Amino acid sequence: MLLVPAAAAPSSFLTGRCCYGTARSAALIVGIREPRPTPTDLRGSRFLYLDNASASMPSLPPLARLREHVQALRARAHVPFSEAPTAAVLLLDDGRWIPGVRVESASYSLTLPAVLNAYTTAVAAGVADAVAAFVLSRPFRREEALYVKALPQGPYEAVADDAWLQGGWAGDGGALPPVDAPLAPTLDHSSDNPAEGIGTAGGIDTARRAAQRAHVPASDYPVGAVLDLGDGRLVPGANVEHPDWARILCAERNALGTVQSYGLPTPTRLFLTCAEDASGTPCGACRQLLAELAPDTTLWMDRCDEPPERTTVSALLPGSFRGQVLLDKA
Repeated sequence: MLLVPAAAAPSSFLTGRCCYGTARSAALIVGIREPRPTPTDLRGSRFLYLDNASASMPSLPPLARLREHVQALRARAHVPFSEAPTAAVLLLDDGRWIPGVRVESASYSLTLPAVLNAYTTAVAAGVADAVAAFVLSRPFRREEALYVKALPQGPYEAVADDAWLQGGWAGDGGALPPVDAPLAPTLDHSSDNPAEGIGTAGGIDTARRAAQRAHVPASDYPVGAVLDLGDGRLVPGANVEHPDWARILCAERNALGTVQSYGLPTPTRLFLTCAEDASGTPCGACRQLLAELAPDTTLWMDRCDEPPERTTVSALLPGSFRGQVLLDKA
């Protein structure tokens, strides 16, 4: 059994100003007890029990490589408010890996955690079933551990304070596939002149195909998004639901998080489809993130059999909150 710091939401976390130094410096305590059916906070304890965590598993070469990657990726995090970058890496069973970084919002509660960002990229890419390992740039917090434990591709098991393996890999003595190149997150637009970009019909068709990868067991409301980078590359996104509804991510923010994690250019256009809803439109959370990360983006909205509707981010959310006072205090 492995115990890791639970870090039950200090006041700095509630305001969005996360203090990672505490998590990094907290000691890892290892003991031997009977496995417990679910993660449980001990009364009076700062630690969280994690089922079947291997206390004696050595650091494997693939994990060492992933740890190198994840530390380098911290530079891509968008953390203007906390100035505390976090990154995650997901290793696939074929050796490819997916980055995810923390993406903060002026509306603190809309911040994308690194683990969620990486996993939702995997869903949009159609490879969530192939995730073999999660590695974080610091020890997992309680809410991050619970997020991973509840994923439908599990069970996942903690093998270190910063790493979780899919059950099959953890049960195989912790062996992992050799680490290869990162997964390419973009779809190439075939054209004689890619600079011209994809046409509206082509962008909407691509968004509809992205919606087919949505994970929506609760709502049965698939949404697909495609961000056009203006250079012939397209970044897909799909809405990804989670048993903890506070951890659900919409298609638009899924794609925006992927752009940030891979260090890609700011998109010029967004194609969005709610093909089953004639009144579908971006939610307030997505409008806020678009206003902060892609304010000049043109949006094409696809609704059922209606003609596509063109709008802009500024029209969707006029007078958006940018948190300048918060930035001045940071």
